[in-house]
Amino acid sequence: MSAIDEGIVREYFEQNGFLVRQVRKYQVQSRKKTGDEEIDLVVYNPAWSREARRPDFFLFASELPLIQRAVVSIKPWHTNVFTPGMLRSSPEIFAFLAAQVQKEATRFFSAASIEAEGGELLKVLVLPSLPTAEPFRSQSVELLKERGVDAIISFRAMLLDLLEAVEVNQNYSKSDTLQVLRLLKNYDLVKDVQLDMFPERAARKPRPQISP
Repeated sequence: MSAIDEGIVREYFEQNGFLVRQVRKYQVQSRKKTGDEEIDLVVYNPAWSREARRPDFFLFASELPLIQRAVVSIKPWHTNVFTPGMLRSSPEIFAFLAAQVQKEATRFFSAASIEAEGGELLKVLVLPSLPTAEPFRSQSVELLKERGVDAIISFRAMLLDLLEAVEVNQNYSKSDTLQVLRLLKNYDLVKDVQLDMFPERAARKPRPQISP
């Protein structure tokens, strides 16, 4: 996974008020990962309310306030669609759901805060996309839920939100990710688009899209 992929996810959560911790700074290639090495990010929402409902499976910015804490696994396989066949043949997608990994994840949150605040440690998967056609889309969702994934976020949804938030007259010198998005907007390399899945939401506020 490249730094830019992780940077997009980090910026997305930080833009929505989360505290984000990157568990490790190195890549594991020549051996099996340990429990903590299966975790890409852990996130914590200090503004979470105990009365909040459980977030939907498909996460968008409107659902993020409902998350208190989460372990995040990032699969930036941008040319792939997470079809049922791919999910069944790629066990590495679900490695972060193992009991040992979840045990390691809880170490990043103090036992006192967990006991005092309650809240669930959600298991969030970041992926490129799911199939658009049925029944394959529903089958992919069911497979993810059966394996223990609590919620998913697509790179498309994150990029759309970040592009909308970036202002061309701001210099994002402390974030390479936001600075690149700012330049794309500044040089008219992005355009507004209507969201196919949420036309009523897009009608209220058009969102940008990366031009082909």
